[in-house]
Formats: sequence, C-alpha cells, structure tokens
Amino acid sequence: MSRIAYFGPQGTFTEQAARGLASAADELVAVETIPQALAAVREGRTDAACVPVENSVEGPVTATLDGLNQDEPLVAVAEALLPVHFSILTRPGGGEIRTVASHPHALAQVRLWLDEHLPNARQVASSSTAAAAVGVDAGDFDAAVTAPVAAEHYPLKILATGVADVHDARTRFLLVRKPGILPRPTGSDRTSIVASTPNRTGTLAELLTELAFRGINLTKLDARPTRNNFGEYHFFIDFEGHIAEPRIGDALAALRRRCRNVRFLGSHPRADGVAATIEPSEGNDDFVQAADWVAAVRKGELA
Repeated sequence: MSRIAYFGPQGTFTEQAARGLASAADELVAVETIPQALAAVREGRTDAACVPVENSVEGPVTATLDGLNQDEPLVAVAEALLPVHFSILTRPGGGEIRTVASHPHALAQVRLWLDEHLPNARQVASSSTAAAAVGVDAGDFDAAVTAPVAAEHYPLKILATGVADVHDARTRFLLVRKPGILPRPTGSDRTSIVASTPNRTGTLAELLTELAFRGINLTKLDARPTRNNFGEYHFFIDFEGHIAEPRIGDALAALRRRCRNVRFLGSHPRADGVAATIEPSEGNDDFVQAADWVAAVRKGELA
C-alpha cells in the first residue's frame, strides 16, 4: 500500500486523477497546495504525489513546474489525462448568486458560460476548485465552479454540470515519486527534463537541434524565469521516448554536455497511448548498430 498526496481539498480534479492512478489499496491524502503535495514526498510523509502539470486551454501549471525544479529531485512515473468539464454548485435554497468562486484556471475555462448565465456575479479566485466549494458551504461565496466529484463531498446543490467553454479541454496530471526504478519502456512513452542554459544567442535552438538530429519529437516546451537574473530561463522540455532507449540516452547525454544543468523529471507511459514517431535511420536499432560499428573500428576489427 502506498500513501499518495494530492492537490486538494477533497473534490478536486486532482483527486479524480489520483483515484485513477492509485490502486485499490492505496491511501489518498489531501493537501492544500501543490508545493505541499511535493513536500510530502520529499519529507517521506507520503510515497507519491499527484499534481496537475498542464491544461490544454490555460497552458502549464507553473506551481508544478517550479516545484519540480526546486529542492530534492522527484521523477514522474505515470500520468493521467482528464477531460475538464465543470459543475456549478450552490447552497440548497440559496438566493441570488452575487459571487462565484474557483481556481483561476477554472474561472478562465468557463468565462463565456458565466458571462451568459451569471453576468452579474463577481468572480473570486480561490486556491482550488474544491476550496471554492468549501467556501460556498461556509457561506463565503454564493456559487463555486468545481470538478464534478466535489458534489460527492459537499452538501451543495448542482446548479449546472458539464460546463466548459472548450468542450474537448483536458488537463494532464503527474504521479511523482523520489528517484528510483523507472517504469519499463512501452513504445508510447514521454520523457521530461528541465534544462538551464547560459543567456546567449542560440542556446535554445542548440537544445532543440540535439533532439531534431536524433529524430525525437517534442511534445511540450515551457520557459520559467530562473529568478536569479532578468532574462534567464529554465526550459521545461517533454519529448517522445524513454531514457532506456539508446536514441533518448544519446540525446540526454548531448544536452547534459551543452547545458549548465539538466534535471531529469521522468520517463513514463503516455496516458493517451500515442506511439513515438520514429523517422527512418533514427530508430533505436540504428543507434545501436552505429555504436557497435564505432566500437569495432576502435578495436581494429574494421577498416
């Protein structure tokens, strides 16, 4: 049995994702913030943490990116991809809705619905969608934009459900642990790193070229300030493949040579099951055969 911290309180999309990533014997532990979920793993209070990393509408979850790049390393061992449709919860018998609360990402994803159905309600940011539901239950707000699972935890009325301005919106979540044995490669994997480079012309292009030379397909690129010097950034890079593959290992070694620092954030199966795109002459067998040829030449076995 494992203990898994998740970005709570109860009733968030992250709880829903954690349920899908956990086994029946695992214990889910709600914490108030993403940094607290990551700290629970680093401090040994839980075995893993489930945190959101990106949304197809609002982009990266910066608290997760920054948290993974700070303090002791953690690595992602699994991911979940959830469709994001919201419920609007109010108190039973409540009157006029003057305030509606939720996490800023959630409010942004239902802005058009709110403008049409609750045009006079003031929008209030909360630390999570579930925290907004807690606030409605306590009488602090009149309505909350929440994950559907929140209705299971709080004695609130469902005003509307299936709400989303973009109906195919999705959020990706990571299950992170302390470094250890990685999941085996499946052929449909994702590798994540954060690279720090000197602030000079062409450094990002050099990083991406190392991937392109090896036929490795990029799936995500985000930049976050280093907080040391204005204009310097950490680059968070996701790409197809697994570190156990020769072509991926070769690329990571090249990036490690070029960068001031590289932090490995994990290799794990993709939630969508999409297989890696491999161009001709860029497969793992090609890299193995090329390395074997070099080894043979060094031994004097080939002219």
